[in-house]
Amino acid sequence: MGVDFGKQTVLVTGASSGIGAEFARQLAARGSGLVLVARRKDRLEELAGQVRAAHGVQVHVVAADLAQPGIGQRLAEEVAGFGVTSVVNNAGFANFGPFHEEDPERLRQEVAVDVNAVVEISRAFIGPLRAHGHGFLVNVASMAAYQASPWASVYGAAKAFVVSFTEGLWVESRGTGLRVVVLSPGATRTEFFDVAGSEEMAGGTRMQTAGEVVASAMRALERRTTPVGVISGRMNRFLAFASRHLTSRAFGARMIGRMVRRG
Repeated sequence: MGVDFGKQTVLVTGASSGIGAEFARQLAARGSGLVLVARRKDRLEELAGQVRAAHGVQVHVVAADLAQPGIGQRLAEEVAGFGVTSVVNNAGFANFGPFHEEDPERLRQEVAVDVNAVVEISRAFIGPLRAHGHGFLVNVASMAAYQASPWASVYGAAKAFVVSFTEGLWVESRGTGLRVVVLSPGATRTEFFDVAGSEEMAGGTRMQTAGEVVASAMRALERRTTPVGVISGRMNRFLAFASRHLTSRAFGARMIGRMVRRG
């Protein structure tokens, strides 16, 4: 059988909007308790109230800036009494534009949230998650992980790291009862593009909803055997396969660059 969601308390980062908020809603609908983490406490409190009213589950709110060093251990200490059994590392953002023009501090924050926080939070929680033996660790990557991403080079590289890192944890966690999954959405209609500063990153592709993306992850977790990688959308799965197996990385990077320029 798949994950027993009614026995989970799930920590979700980046939970104030978009895919993170949708994870909170769909998990609560299945009976999971929640620990919601993001910078905007007012947005978290609003979502927590909605989820409690709709599903009657226990919800804790933690305001935190994931770009700060040592965030994994500090977060683990702050939620130590909440009995976290599963984690969704969803928080992330992109900078869009020529690399040589990007603000160095903004790039540092991007790497800190998209890479360092994923590693630190995974490390801080994976021991208790493995000891529990019936939960999951979901790291959210992106379709950008499967091919170099001109004008979002740091973001694509960061998400490629998340895919490789999570695949390694999947192997290390086999036999422990902990399900490890990397979720790779394509272009999704959220606040992501507002933060990135451009919808051109979508490359003119049809945007999915956050509900569609999260539903694909939930279906995977509900299976008897959970795959390591979940790519949301049939066309996205084909594109990821093609990027990994059918084209050279340089050719693929040129194609992505043309798509982005066309918008």
